[in-house]
Amino acid sequence: MAPLYKKTLIVGATSGIGEALAAKLHAEGTSVIVTGRRQDRLDAFVQKHPESSGMALDITKFDEIPSFVASVTQQHPDIDSVVLNAGIQRPFNFSKPETVDLSVFAEEFNTNYVSFVHLVKALLPHLQRVSRGTEAHLVFINASLALVPTLTRTPGYNASKAALHSFIVNVRQQVKDAGYKIRLVEVFPPAVQTEIHDTKHQPDMINGHEIGMPLDLYTERMYEDLRKGYEQFAIGRAEEWLKEGGFEATRAKLFEQGNATVKEALAKYIKST
Repeated sequence: MAPLYKKTLIVGATSGIGEALAAKLHAEGTSVIVTGRRQDRLDAFVQKHPESSGMALDITKFDEIPSFVASVTQQHPDIDSVVLNAGIQRPFNFSKPETVDLSVFAEEFNTNYVSFVHLVKALLPHLQRVSRGTEAHLVFINASLALVPTLTRTPGYNASKAALHSFIVNVRQQVKDAGYKIRLVEVFPPAVQTEIHDTKHQPDMINGHEIGMPLDLYTERMYEDLRKGYEQFAIGRAEEWLKEGGFEATRAKLFEQGNATVKEALAKYIKST
C-alpha cells in the first residue's frame, strides 16, 4: 500500500501522540520531519528512525515561526503534509481565584491555540504552492474536550481547544472558497495515555499518565481514519457526536447553511480584494 503522505512535518513530536504518529508514518513509508523543544528527544527519534530528520522549534516563540517555516520548506520543498499536535494541559480552580496563575493560563492558551494560528499563517503559502500539483494536507490533533468540556478542572485547556476548533472550521471554508486543494483535517482524540496528565505537569495527579486509551491503540485507530480521508473524525466517546444525527454533525450542517446565507448577504457590502 502506498504511503499516506510523501513527506510530513510533525509539530510537537518529542512525546505522546506526535511521536507515536511520526513513528507510524515512518514505518508505513512516509518521510518524516519531527519538531519540538527537546533536542535530545529529536536526536533519539532520528537515530531510531533512519532517513527521518529533526529540527528544534519552540512554538511559543511566535517571532521565530516564520523563519523556521521558511527554512524547513526550503530544505524540504516536497513537504505535502503538516501535522500540528503540540499542546499542554494545566488545572485551574477559579472557585479559589487566589490559586489561579494567569501567566500559566496565558502560556497554555498561547501554546494550544495562538501558536497554531501563527503556524497556519506561515505554512499556508507553501501548502498553496504544493496544492497546485497535488492535494496538500494540514492535520490538527485537537481534543474531544473542544466539543464538550466535561473535564472542568482544565477550563483553559478546554477553551483553547474550542477556539482551535472554531478557527479550523472557518479557515477550512476560506481555503475551499479560494479553490486550493488543501485538506484541513481535524482529529478529536479522547484522553490518551501520554505525559500530558503526568505529575510533572499536573502535580495533584497520581499516575496521571495511565489515564485514557493506550497510546499504541489510539495511534493505529487514528492512522486508519487518516487513510480514509475524513475531514474530521473522533475516536472514543466523541464518535457519536460526529455521526449523522449527533450534535456536532448537526452543528456542521447549520454552519454550512448559515455560511451560505451570510456570505450572500454580505457580498453587496464587502469589496473584493
